[in-house]
Amino acid sequence: MKNILQKLFFGALVIGLMGPLTSNAQVATSVNPSGFGDRQFDMDTIFSAKKIREDDKMYQIGVWRRIDLREKYNLSLYGSGDAKSNGIIPQIYKAVVEENALEVFGDEDFTQPLSIAEFQENFWLNATGDSIFVKQLFYLDFKEDFVFDKHHSDMVFDIKFIHLVMPSATNSNAGEKTIGFIRYKDFFNYFKDHPEARWINFLNLSKSLTYDEAFETRLFRSVVRRYTNPDEALIADLVDLDHPDPDMQAYLDALAFEYQLLEFENSLWEW
Repeated sequence: MKNILQKLFFGALVIGLMGPLTSNAQVATSVNPSGFGDRQFDMDTIFSAKKIREDDKMYQIGVWRRIDLREKYNLSLYGSGDAKSNGIIPQIYKAVVEENALEVFGDEDFTQPLSIAEFQENFWLNATGDSIFVKQLFYLDFKEDFVFDKHHSDMVFDIKFIHLVMPSATNSNAGEKTIGFIRYKDFFNYFKDHPEARWINFLNLSKSLTYDEAFETRLFRSVVRRYTNPDEALIADLVDLDHPDPDMQAYLDALAFEYQLLEFENSLWEW
């Protein structure tokens, strides 16, 4: 009788050990949010480089930002030398034109794909048809969502797209001109695999970072130009027309909005 019980015990143990090897176990959603099993979740796999489940977004607001590459804090992205040929703008141009690795669109809704020839014309020619230098393209805009992810109890900046802009001064003072829109996920995946294109640490070149690392660690200074509002208006457009210094007021309003985001995040844990 004792021998029979021992055989049954060891048989059950072997079956238990073999089970996970021969069956398709459900993947823990905390490890892989879109894993197999009966818990499937929608998430943005087109624009976002982050895996945030839509059902886990307890708070979300869209934020449109501008990086002025000429600012001291952003010179690592602008590049070195007079031509700025190793900066982020020429590297994006190379990825689009020379390698055909990034898809470019003409609108924020990504419904108007641009050919390489159209992108080149937008990139190099201003409103009067004159050619420009790459260092004259010193604005880099992007749109992101400010999200509270309840699954990880964390506030997340979820970048959606990059917007290349020709400044009005470069565009013969005819107003700003859109060069093209690029999905952030495409941008992230491309530069992750191209370490030769780097955010330059001028104080320690050995610690320079790839652009995907620089953006994910927020190594830039940006100004909020717009946030989600009923009129889809820029912050500058919300300033009273009779204000004595509308540009300064728009900048102050942008800073005030930044502090509101910080205050929102801080107040989450006060209760």
